[in-house]
Amino acid sequence: MENIAYDLEGTVFNIQRYSLHDGPGIRTIPFLKGCPLACKWCSNPESQRPQPEIMYQESSCIHCGRCLEACKYGALSVNNPYLVDRDRCVACGACAEVCPTNALVLKGKKMTVWEVIQELQKDAAIYRRSNGGITLSGGEALSQPKFTRELLRACKEKGWHTAMETTGMTTKEVIESVMPFVDLALTDIKSIDPVVHKNATGVDNKIILENLIRISYLTKTIVRIPVIPNVNDNPESIREIAEFTKLMKNIDVIHLLPYHNYGQNKYLLLGRVYPFDGVKEIPKEKIELLKQEVEKAGISCHIGG
Repeated sequence: MENIAYDLEGTVFNIQRYSLHDGPGIRTIPFLKGCPLACKWCSNPESQRPQPEIMYQESSCIHCGRCLEACKYGALSVNNPYLVDRDRCVACGACAEVCPTNALVLKGKKMTVWEVIQELQKDAAIYRRSNGGITLSGGEALSQPKFTRELLRACKEKGWHTAMETTGMTTKEVIESVMPFVDLALTDIKSIDPVVHKNATGVDNKIILENLIRISYLTKTIVRIPVIPNVNDNPESIREIAEFTKLMKNIDVIHLLPYHNYGQNKYLLLGRVYPFDGVKEIPKEKIELLKQEVEKAGISCHIGG
């Protein structure tokens, strides 16, 4: 096999350490930018666009004016309630560099495979002691397929357990290239109904469903269902998904992930409107009933990630 391309660059917007979710043991999670879906309830809206973005926290701003002087593109204005003109901003990060209170933060930066590995290496002893490892997330890690493949290869060379969260929205070729280096795939299924799926995420689900079956034949897989009000929070939708998973292989459990609005504030920081504003969380009693629907299909079910 060819040498690992350690100098290959990808766009990373966060590296989260000491995670107890998204795979066994204690894990470190690199979050990659870019996603082909635009789920209306997305809790990481800063992950959707592949390019870096500036986030502005008005409550932290002391109006010192340093950012206005630093911006060479005229993208900042005190007359703009969101401060940043997204059409003019090139996300160079100059404003964030001079901001004394971190009211302006650049989300997303270029990192090489080698640079990411050096960050992950800091917790190598914890992976070993806890039977943990690395989980790639996003966004959609497969939207940066070459970088994702080389990063996973480098992790496997270190002997680390690898997991990846994926929507499955990619090509057959990418899956066959990347999945040999993934020990555990955490796959989302929002809906079996293509109309419902497209309305909720912006894309059809035909390719997604085909690819999720393909993924399950290549590596151990957990199916996760984000349970979303007025999208799939009903017995029929959950039953359809549970029955679909019988076409998959290596499936031991389905996870139900109840809707939450924890990421709502991020939309304001990006100068965007949260599509699910005012939507309430689903009662625990209802989630328990949906869990029973999965179990009626003969599949183990767990609430939460």
